[in-house]
This record gives sequence, structure tokens and C-alpha cells, in this order.
Amino acid sequence: MADPSTYRPSPGTIPDAPGVYKFRDPGGRVIYVGKAKSLRGRLNSYFADVAMLHPRTRQMVTTAGSVEWTVVGTEVEALQLEYNWIKEFDPRFNVRYRDDKTYPVLAVTLHEDYPRLHVYRGPRRKGVRYFGPYAHAWAIRETLDLLLRVFPARTCSGGVFKRHGQIGRPCLLGYIGKCSAPCVGKVSAEEHRDIVEDFCDFLAGKTDHMMKRLEKEMNAASADLEFERAARLRDDLAALRRAMEKQAVVLGDGTDADVVAFAHDDLEAAVQVFHVRGGRVRGQRGWVIDKIDEVDEAGLVDQFLLQFYGDQAELVEEGDTSPVPREVLVPALPDDADAMTDLLSELRGARVQLRIPQRGDKRALMETLERNAKEAFTQHKLRRAGDLTARSAALQELQDALGLDTAPLRIECIDISHIQGSDVVASLVVFEDGLARKSEYRRFAIRDAATEGDVASIAEVVRRRFHRYLQETKEEPRAGIDPETGRPRKFAYPPNLLVVDGAGPQANAAADVLAEMGIQDVAVIGLAKRLEEVWLPADPEPTILSRTSEGLYLLQRVRDEAHRFAIAYHRQKRSKRMTTSALDGIPGLGQSRKAALLKHFGSLKRLREASVNDISGVPGIGTHTAALVHSALAADTAADTEKDNGGTS
Repeated sequence: MADPSTYRPSPGTIPDAPGVYKFRDPGGRVIYVGKAKSLRGRLNSYFADVAMLHPRTRQMVTTAGSVEWTVVGTEVEALQLEYNWIKEFDPRFNVRYRDDKTYPVLAVTLHEDYPRLHVYRGPRRKGVRYFGPYAHAWAIRETLDLLLRVFPARTCSGGVFKRHGQIGRPCLLGYIGKCSAPCVGKVSAEEHRDIVEDFCDFLAGKTDHMMKRLEKEMNAASADLEFERAARLRDDLAALRRAMEKQAVVLGDGTDADVVAFAHDDLEAAVQVFHVRGGRVRGQRGWVIDKIDEVDEAGLVDQFLLQFYGDQAELVEEGDTSPVPREVLVPALPDDADAMTDLLSELRGARVQLRIPQRGDKRALMETLERNAKEAFTQHKLRRAGDLTARSAALQELQDALGLDTAPLRIECIDISHIQGSDVVASLVVFEDGLARKSEYRRFAIRDAATEGDVASIAEVVRRRFHRYLQETKEEPRAGIDPETGRPRKFAYPPNLLVVDGAGPQANAAADVLAEMGIQDVAVIGLAKRLEEVWLPADPEPTILSRTSEGLYLLQRVRDEAHRFAIAYHRQKRSKRMTTSALDGIPGLGQSRKAALLKHFGSLKRLREASVNDISGVPGIGTHTAALVHSALAADTAADTEKDNGGTS
């Protein structure tokens, strides 16, 4: 544990000006980013009596090894730089309002030639437009089912779309009028995109224009005695009205606003957001986050607005509607309210109003949202005594049980995957502060030790991983930081604890490699699956952790994640090998022609079923080569059949 006084800057050297500051750990990695109107006043507050600091702030300043700052001209510049640095460095002590992947949304894949509508959970991506989130996936499907009558857009996956294009027949939705069947050319790509854009306009709140247009077309069709078309348009209008009825009108004046509310205690905070467009609630989101500083509601609003709208604005494509509404209603104004308003207006491209609702419908909606936030916070507390508490207890248990000098804030785990010695691969997963850090996961194709068993494979992975670490840090203590980007290089940080999947022999192999390389500050254990025993190097007996231990639960999660990651890589390699092996050794068939064949037919199974004429129709494949491919696959199929029948004919 570092003493903050050892790296405290002289008070006179800190400028009394607005700016952004970074705390780094002794290895040079950024662990916290903040902004301040006065850098001098803000930074001096971190070096007060440690016992008086907020618990997470105390942990941050005792983990850090240095602090640095950048002076900016205005508070808006400070806001922008703080957001950019938080996004770039992903500091472990900064709160991140990442999109909750548990809430379903309706996604429209506008980046595809034929955009698709589908229910989605996961991180936001560029080129995709999202509506929601909704409380339940069935609510999206029910709304989508109503709207597909009016907007018959594609909803199928890429594989289904391609398959129906190949067979020349649309799916059931195409036959019943709930898909315009672009897969078989019933509409062009431009016509299908027009349908999708009308769908997006309707969900974005442009309902009046759509309803008036359909009503006008219906009346015109009736006047022209086109009664069947008029009836279809009448039914379309009824479907749109039913879809609109499912979205409650909360603000009768057609307001476009986001309403934000919080519930919090000393350590955590819950935030809830209603997205109101055209006076109707179009979506709701919620998060529960750890509080880093002793921050009030105004500070929570400041953190949320900066990160939420900054992240949303980055995903907007040119020509799309801005994610920032005309109004943002909050329970308290941040200290830099004017600067925040200017930044939101810049993101929107028009003036944004940031205010506290005082009376009327907007105040009533804020009170409803506050009740939702309190309910979500209560449910979070009941679900578990807090992830932070559980993780801290797990790390402390591991420190005590394994006799470590410090809590294992960074844990790495290695697992080997293969089938009878073929396609041997390994995974390395990283957990920091008890949470998976997927950006630092690594995969290894085992080369030298593939035929010598798991023990030799683990030794190879440890050697390769720590050889890179020594290469990247041998020049200076901060050589693990890329001077151009300021980001950690791969393998730049050693773990406090290295876990290998296995018992004593595996743990001994990993420890021996570390000893050979002169690395002494990394603890090693093996975790055996059968009885969940923990094996320390050179110990003849395992260490047994309680079945109810938070520390054992954390080790199991780390090991299971390494196992999952390794199996996924093994299956990928095996599938690729098996796909191409049947085509190996055919004269005149190189890698590019193999790829062309598989791309054209979609799978090896379809290629087996193809005739010589079908195969020769692939660009670059002549009749002679096609005959060789057909014969080779026929012989391969016959051999597989004989094997399945036990070698008898």
C-alpha cells in the first residue's frame, strides 16, 4: 500500500486553473481521471488525512504512485478532455455508464445492404440504430409483429436470408405479407431501405405525418374505387394505432426529453432514465454503479450526462437523429451547468435545455422515475450485499488462505484444450479487482509441447507470456506504457496470482518456468476440477477452501472463464481444419480456390451434394478440376460411411 505523501506535488506547483488530472499506479497505468475548476483545490483534497477520505477514494490514492495534470482554457474543454481520457484509458476507479446488456432493444442494421429488424441485447455498434430498451423482449416482438404489416422489412438472420435467396423461395413471412421478400428480389435494395427508414421514422416519433399520409392514400384509393387497396390501408392504420396505444402518453404537449433520477447511499448509486419522444415513453434504462468519491446528486448528474451522451453521440452516423433531446430533466443541476449545457448543445447541433422540473406533468414524471430508481436500488441491495463487498471479501480470503503479501488484484488463469492431442490450444484470461477484463484475454496455439501433454503445454504458455512481459519492461519501469498512446502494451503487467487448470504437476511446471526466468513476485496455484482443490507448488497436499468461500467462488469463475475461452478457440481451429481437410491434396486446388468453393456453396455439405457442372460454375474452377473435386469428396464420403458401419460393406 503506497503512502500518498510520497508522490504529493508541492502545493505551489499545482496551478489554480481549470484542468484534467490523472492518477497512475507505480507501473504507469492510468487508474483515475478527473476534472476540476481549480486543479490546486481539487488535488489538495486527495492528500488530506487518508482516514477521512471516502473508502474508494482512499483505495485509489493508496494504489496510485503518481499524479499529473493538464491545464485547459475553459470548463467545456475540461469536460471533453475528461471524457476522452476515460474512454481511452478505461481507468479502473472511474465509474463507467456502459449500456446494460440485460435490457432488450429493437436493433435496425442500417449498415447492411438489406437492413434487418431484430431483438438485441449487447453493446451498441456503429451503423445500427436502436429503439428502446424495453422491459421485456416479448414487448418488442409484439410491437414488431403489429408494425410488420405496415412496414414489411426483413427480420431473418443472414444465413436464412442467403439460403432463401439460393433456393428462390421466400420464407413464411414473405408469403403472408409481413416481409417484402428482398431475398428473392420482390423489392429492390432501395425500395427495401425506404420501408426500413419509414419504420425508423415511425418509432422515432414521426407518427402524425405517417398517419396522415396513410389516411390520405386510403381516401384516394376509395375515391378511385380501389376498395381492396383502401381496405389494406385501413387495416394498416388500425395496426399503427394499436402500436401507438402500447406507448403511454405522459406529456401531452409532445415534449422530446430525457428524464433522469437517482437513488444512492454512501457507496453506490442507482440511476434511471426515461426517454420521452413526442410525449410518449419510448424507452427506459437503468444502472447501479459504485461511487468513487463522496459525491452529491449534482456530482452524479455531472458524471452521468458526460459519459452517457458522449458514448451515444459517438455511435451516431452522419444524417441520423442526435441522441441528445431538446430537454434534459434532472433532479439537481451540476456545478458546471452552463458548460454542460454548451457541450450537450454542441453534441445535438442545436440548443439543449438542462433544467429541474418544478411543477406539472414533468415534475410528476420525475417523481415516478425517482420511485423507480429507489425500487431498483432496493432490489439491487436485496440481490446481494453489493458486488464490491463480495469481491473485496473474495480477494481478502485468497490473500489469507494462500499466504500472499497483498490481495491478488490481478489474477490470470491458463487452460489447455485439445482432443487426444490434436489442435492443442491454450487460453489466458485476466480478472482485475474480481472482474473479467476481456480486452486483455489472449489465445495461444501450442507449438513445441503439443505432443508432450498438458504439463509441457502449460510450461510453454507461461514461458511465452512472461517472455513478452520481460521484453516490454526490461528497459525501464514504465516501458509497459506505449509512449505514443499512453495505453498499456500487451503482457505489460504481471499478475499477482497465476492460476493454472490442474493439480500439483501443472502448478510445479508453471512455478519452475517463472523461477528460470527470474520472476519472483508472481504467486502460482493449480485448481483441480474434481474436488476443487487448490495446489501450491512443491506442496504434497492441497489447500482446501470452504465450499461457501467467496475466494473459491472467484477462483471457480476465473477457471471456468478460461475453460470456456479455450474451448471456443479449440472448436474454431478444429472446425477450420476439418472444413478444409477434405479438399487437401487435390491437384490444382490452392487456398484461394478452396475459399472460393466454400464461399460459393456455403458449406462442405452443400459442396459434397453438388454435381461436376455445379462445381465448374464457380469462377476459377475448370471442368477438369471440378471432376477431381467431385471424385475426392465422393471417396471421402464413402470412407466416412464405411467407418460408421464398422468397416463392413
